[in-house]
Amino acid sequence: MRTMGLSLGLVLLCLLRVQAGDPGSVELDERKIAGTWYITAMASDSESYLQNKDQLKMAMANIEVLGDGDLKVSFAIPAPGRCMKFESIYKPTGNPGEYYSSDRGNKTVRLVDTDGSSYMVVFATREKDGKTLHMLRLYSRRQWVRPKIKLLFKRLAKLNGFTDKTIWILPRQGSADWLVDAPAKQCKTHALKLQAPAPPSFFQALLSGL
Repeated sequence: MRTMGLSLGLVLLCLLRVQAGDPGSVELDERKIAGTWYITAMASDSESYLQNKDQLKMAMANIEVLGDGDLKVSFAIPAPGRCMKFESIYKPTGNPGEYYSSDRGNKTVRLVDTDGSSYMVVFATREKDGKTLHMLRLYSRRQWVRPKIKLLFKRLAKLNGFTDKTIWILPRQGSADWLVDAPAKQCKTHALKLQAPAPPSFFQALLSGL
């Protein structure tokens, strides 16, 4: 009850900041975010996302805190005919819970909510073709996410201007452990099989960004 109360309090705080044009942020405890996370839900105002979001599956991210305070994030993302693996370095901006990366486009990520152990919600902005795209992602320590956390994510998404049609709970692609540990040959056997798949860059852009 106390954790949920704190989360609801953060929702109200986010509402006040959204009304002021700021999605809000939460102080980040770097010691608690290191390790493996599942990307289990997201929302975005990208047109490509709206056209292809049904193709997105649950992905994984491994976060390593470097000695200088930077974050090294290793992604494993299922895409048509392959699984994509790559890394990005995120540097602190000086604002609490906010990081910046110039890898594959300029991206800023901000921690919006977390219980400090099982989930975190991250707001990301990405510059592309002179436009700024906005994304909200739910990270979970487990593939299975509690219903109240999904509900909290949807509330936060709507408070940040996203609509129901832009919110997507990412389905599992079988056992997700292969995303991190499987060799490339085995990775292909688990890759998505779609009739008219989106290009790999779509999956990389939408599911990366911390």
